Amino acid sequence: MRLHDWQGIGMTSQRSRMRLVDQLEATGIRNRQLLDIICNTPRHLFVDEALAHRAYEDMSLPIGHNQTLSRAYTVARMTEMLLASCPVRRVLEIGTGSGYQACILAQLAVRVYSLERIRSLQEQAARRLQQLDIHNVILRHSDGYKGWPERSPFDGILVTAAPTEVPQKLVDQLTDGGCMVIPVGDAEQCLLKITRHGNQFKQQRIETARFVPLVSGLA
Repeated sequence: MRLHDWQGIGMTSQRSRMRLVDQLEATGIRNRQLLDIICNTPRHLFVDEALAHRAYEDMSLPIGHNQTLSRAYTVARMTEMLLASCPVRRVLEIGTGSGYQACILAQLAVRVYSLERIRSLQEQAARRLQQLDIHNVILRHSDGYKGWPERSPFDGILVTAAPTEVPQKLVDQLTDGGCMVIPVGDAEQCLLKITRHGNQFKQQRIETARFVPLVSGLA
């Protein structure tokens, strides 16, 4: 099944998806290409069937292993920040999760590299992306704190879980002019945009955030 060959019914219908896009526009998401991609991407296929009817509500949804599919606003906001800040030819995602964010990025970037520490989530994401005929995402079962130095440098890095501090190994894998979007903090988290200029890194606070913690090691 190709990405645009699926059909939604009921709460996964075109009307539900358009309503979600309207909500995203109301929150300030402006990139038309991104909004169209979100509208045409079957978000309900990235959660358990029992939760499919809630997939187009702007809320986070559990995907097992104490992980979540982020709110549609969060996915859109982080992606839009990346698009506005740097070219997105080669993008590294830390935390594949369900594979939804990687699927969105795959429709915007030439190549997406995505790391997931929980093997069963990585394998599920691989099946979903294959089902949707997405072939420009390279997945790896790996510790996200380490990044993917063999594939670096990256134009963009998007981190979908929150470390307590910015991992130096990740910013070091940005190309000159590249950008990383990352939530940072413990009890209180903040979404940051970090841009590299030579050996200098400009850090900008964007907004408060709530993400699962970035955990080291494999599972």
